[in-house]
Amino acid sequence: MKTYNIMLNTINDVKDFVNIVCGFEFDVDLISGRYAIDAKSIMGIFSLDLSKPIRMEAHTDDDSAFLDKISRFIV
Repeated sequence: MKTYNIMLNTINDVKDFVNIVCGFEFDVDLISGRYAIDAKSIMGIFSLDLSKPIRMEAHTDDDSAFLDKISRFIV
């Protein structure tokens, strides 16, 4: 499992992020405080506080292609 902090500042960022994550087979979770949601759920993401960084956990060991695609969201 790999952990990163991300920021999703706009509605388009959320939409783009979900589209990217849905293209991968492994699970990706977003954790904000005591809430953990599936990163492939656009409604779940909008239930989080997007004004501060969110912890992302990618459940994979080989994440190089994934990181290339989401690098603009990592803080």
